[in-house]
Amino acid sequence: MRRPSLPRVRTTAVMTLAMLASACGSARMSAPQAPGYPAEAKAAMFEAAPSAPAQAAAIAADQAQTASPRFNTEQYAEIVENPFLDSARNPLSTFSIDVDTASYSNVRRFLTDGSLPPRGAVRIEELINYFHYEYPQPVDGAPFSVTTEVAACPWQPEHQLMRVGLQGKTLPQDAIPPRNLVFLVDVSGSMNDPRKLPLLKSAFRMLVDQLRPEDHVAIAVYAGASGLALPPTSGADKQQILGALDSLEAGGSTNGAEGIELAYRTARTQFRNGGVNRVILATDGDFNVGTTSQDALVQLIERERQSGVFLTVLGFGTGNTKDSTMEMLADKGNGNYAYIDTIGEARKVLVEQAGATLVTIAKDVKIQVEFNPNYVRSYRLIGYENRILRAEDFNDDRKDAGEIGAGHSVTALYELVPNGVASPAGDVDPLKYQAGAAPTNAAGTDELLTIKLRYKAPDADDSRLLSTVVRKSDVRLDGGSADLRFASSVAAFGMILRGSEHKGTATYALARQLAERGLGGDPQGHRREFLTLVDAAARLDNKQPGAVQVAR
Repeated sequence: MRRPSLPRVRTTAVMTLAMLASACGSARMSAPQAPGYPAEAKAAMFEAAPSAPAQAAAIAADQAQTASPRFNTEQYAEIVENPFLDSARNPLSTFSIDVDTASYSNVRRFLTDGSLPPRGAVRIEELINYFHYEYPQPVDGAPFSVTTEVAACPWQPEHQLMRVGLQGKTLPQDAIPPRNLVFLVDVSGSMNDPRKLPLLKSAFRMLVDQLRPEDHVAIAVYAGASGLALPPTSGADKQQILGALDSLEAGGSTNGAEGIELAYRTARTQFRNGGVNRVILATDGDFNVGTTSQDALVQLIERERQSGVFLTVLGFGTGNTKDSTMEMLADKGNGNYAYIDTIGEARKVLVEQAGATLVTIAKDVKIQVEFNPNYVRSYRLIGYENRILRAEDFNDDRKDAGEIGAGHSVTALYELVPNGVASPAGDVDPLKYQAGAAPTNAAGTDELLTIKLRYKAPDADDSRLLSTVVRKSDVRLDGGSADLRFASSVAAFGMILRGSEHKGTATYALARQLAERGLGGDPQGHRREFLTLVDAAARLDNKQPGAVQVAR
């Protein structure tokens, strides 16, 4: 079975419906036709609402898109895989951490629905970071611990696989500071689907159940225009909050930028110094009126994040999911991005991992690895393609990077080519105007590489530095720990789905074998679920596990 077709623009049929709707009259929409808003919010909204022809056009397009599964307008950013780099010419590898997990649950949705995911939907770092790993808790006041491990690479035995793991400190419930939350809910016509607004309501109900009296929640909604469905309300008034949630209905076009501005403005009015200040945007990402270009949305989010309010993006639905927009918003908004495909995923993100999702313990976290060319001939960072930074960005505190939440873990894998082994990085001619840099005394030691990390406290502007050294003697001669085996299984699976030129001997059978050996305790069953996804992908690829996979 092949991947679904994902056009980047609406089809002529949808555009025709929109133009017909645009010519259907000039009367302004009346308040009763704007579902999802309390009566007092409707009047103010419709004063600034777009003209009837513009709204009708957008609504017709939304309805046509939602009504027929033939119109698939999902959008994913192109991913250009990281290449192997020669360590003598490129000794530094610098990137921002990424705690998003949306790609894994989205891939699961595709496989469960009976199709292979498009390549752009497969972000390998998010597949790996979906799972919990047994990293130690930090000590000595640090916000996170650092774990490293090097062993043989399972899909290229002559190479080595290095794991870098960060573990954010876990906060007990009574240590979580007061929360100032704004639920920003997309109630446009495209959300009128069982996997969208109804699932969204169920997800937020679970979060509301966790609120304490010192927490406050507001609900902002947007369609063709935005409004406040619930002013800031104490967590003690759960019935009032749930009542406002239950009253939301879908209809209209999607002016997401206006809703974002309202949500941040509301969060600022209740800003809690030392507390959790966060907007939680729940949407399919299909902004179709107002500010719709990604560049303009980036500027909006970058401006709003200066207020100290963080952002969580929850993606919902199928058919018109704008994954690239939602990932970008979370990236630029000091936030995280999760895709909610089931009620179980909602529970994982908003209840089981509420601290990691909502409570930031370190921001602008960057990693820089320096390789010793005496031991490492070349290397490749697996995943994180859209998080790569320049070497100079590491020390630049003005450069934005990723955040770690309480209890979050972050894993990065490097494939290393030892000296004496043929390198996929290739060769270049000798330089004419300069000679290679002379090695230092440290190059003659047993140091394989040095890992440096920079991070800021959530309310700080200046970064702090951590570093650790990996030595040649640290290289394990076996297949590594159960966690490394499992992480390598997920990486192999991702490379197969992407048709990676670097997947070596990776097959579905190898991915399954590694996962079985790395199941560990698996109290939530997430790793065992992964086995079913490997089997589903193998069946959809019309091959049995164990068959050699050809890049598609």
